[in-house]
Formats: sequence, structure tokens, C-alpha cells
Amino acid sequence: MGYDVNAIFQIAGIGIIIAIIHTVLKQAGKEDVAHWVTLIGFIVVLFMVIQFLNDLFQEIRRVFLFS
Repeated sequence: MGYDVNAIFQIAGIGIIIAIIHTVLKQAGKEDVAHWVTLIGFIVVLFMVIQFLNDLFQEIRRVFLFS
């Protein structure tokens, strides 16, 4: 499990970068591309969170089932 705050900083960094790219693309008149970039960023962060949750549930399973 041993996660430190690096995962939180990674997710926050991805969010900030995606927000900046979205704003720049929207100001350039490419709103459809901006929405796609936002969706792709959301999916990447979602996969990261799912992986962390999977690790958490494996650790809980290991602790309570003694396996």
C-alpha cells in the first residue's frame, strides 16, 4: 500500500494541465476538441483512481481474510 502524497499531486497536476489546455482550446474556438481533451483527462484520472481502489480492496481483503 505505501502510497504517499505523490498520487494526489499527480491527479492534481493532470487536472491543472487539462484545465489549462481546455481553456486555451476554448479561447481558440475549438470547443469540441476542448471537450474531448477534458473527457480523456477524466478517463485517465478515473483509471488511476480505480487502480488505487483496487489496491486498497486487495489490502483490506488480505488483512481481514488472512490470506
